[in-house]
Amino acid sequence: MARIAVIGAGMGAMAAAARLAVAGHRVAVYERTETYGGAVRRFERDGFSFDTGPGLLSLPAVYRDLFVKTGKEPLESCVELVQVDPSSHHLFADGTRVSLPNASRAGAVAALDEALGSGAGQRWGDFLVRAREAWDRTRRPLLEEPLWPNWSVLAGREPYPAVPHKRLLRTRRAGTLAEIGAWELRDPRLAALLDNYALTYGLDPGDAPASASVLPYMEHAFGTWYVRGGMRELARAVYERCLARKVEFVFGAEVTAVLEKDGRAAGVELADGGVAEADTVVGTGPWRLRGLVRGRALYDAKAVEPGPEGMAAGRVVVCLALRGARAADAAHRTVVHSPDSESELDFFAHGVPPEQPTVRIDRPDDPALRPDDGHEAVVLTSTVPSQTHYDWTAAGAADAFADRMVAAAERAIPGLRERTLWQEVRTPLHTREETGAEGGGVPAPSLASAAGTLLHPSNSTAIPGLFAVGGWSHPGGGLPHAGMSGALVAGLVVEGPEFRGSQ
Repeated sequence: MARIAVIGAGMGAMAAAARLAVAGHRVAVYERTETYGGAVRRFERDGFSFDTGPGLLSLPAVYRDLFVKTGKEPLESCVELVQVDPSSHHLFADGTRVSLPNASRAGAVAALDEALGSGAGQRWGDFLVRAREAWDRTRRPLLEEPLWPNWSVLAGREPYPAVPHKRLLRTRRAGTLAEIGAWELRDPRLAALLDNYALTYGLDPGDAPASASVLPYMEHAFGTWYVRGGMRELARAVYERCLARKVEFVFGAEVTAVLEKDGRAAGVELADGGVAEADTVVGTGPWRLRGLVRGRALYDAKAVEPGPEGMAAGRVVVCLALRGARAADAAHRTVVHSPDSESELDFFAHGVPPEQPTVRIDRPDDPALRPDDGHEAVVLTSTVPSQTHYDWTAAGAADAFADRMVAAAERAIPGLRERTLWQEVRTPLHTREETGAEGGGVPAPSLASAAGTLLHPSNSTAIPGLFAVGGWSHPGGGLPHAGMSGALVAGLVVEGPEFRGSQ
């Protein structure tokens, strides 16, 4: 039985902790805040409850596998998963609306044809077929296996099979999402639908590689799911699974250094001066681990290193407590697309907030989130620069941007302001406080091609016995990816560097 110290109680860290405990190790988790879950948090007031992190789950199979591998009780016995239908409702800049059914390519084709005109749905459907090829080519190396030592292979050839287009005796192939939208989808609304998958993570569609097509493919192929009671219930279930497997949690315990002995990780030092010896250390965030390692390089010269551009995106979340019942036909998630995506990109480049940002509206039909059926809890989310790239502490910055978000949301929910009892605004500053991420950034999933700039550092480090887990490490950000990260780290610890992922 080895002693394992885990730094942080985020979703990836807890997924690793549960698996390592089942493998027979003695696991202790040291979390600097007073609770678990990382960015998967909840805000409560006056009988209202709001998810302030992820609002929906894709690829629930990742957490089903975690629960199967760590106990007798399946995931569905611990939380209630609800498949959201429609998967999302979209309101485009020209007023066009479309509802996309959950996990149905044929349904999406029909809905888009009806809303956008004949042929639009078929172009989207054909794009999803090509996106599946990119998924099939990258799924194992990007999600199910530790990052290859020769990771540069993933940085080269574009896995998306772009359709050749001829113009003026030239043949061109889409290499970015923006080019797919312009050359293959050929409709500004379809392009906006596609671009949103990049913009959600603060990525410029003009730079995001065509391989990012796997993001809409995952949603359409595997569906989107809600956890009854709010997504925080998923974090609670994983935490309780850890407790059932005898994982020890120490809250309010900030780790200030990783201890080394004979050239390998040997435990952690705490802010109160305490020391916890361990045979293996698992930590979240390469940027954090680098500050905890004294006089040592975290990765060797050939490894993927995180860059400042990887921490540019954050979230502004507006929690709205509303009087009046939720409309019976309201979609769980509505995306109100900005009429000027360039102004959103300018926000990241020049720090000028857009007048009309893209806003994601979550309106769960869940009695647990509201005081009674005469009220409604609504969450608005927009992707913004992190504190590192924009000063969210400036007077009025948060409230002014929240007002723009509410104005944009009123396009989809008329009379929203009149129904509002109160609102709570949360910025990247809150994310930084809850997760420790530099500037309150939110990581994107790892993506192939793009010269490797959208890969994340490996789970193994240059220091024996020290491993990195969570969204800032391979395979990147998002709830499913966090769970996969935990599985990869547990495999590397238990089986050693020869571990190549689950078969």
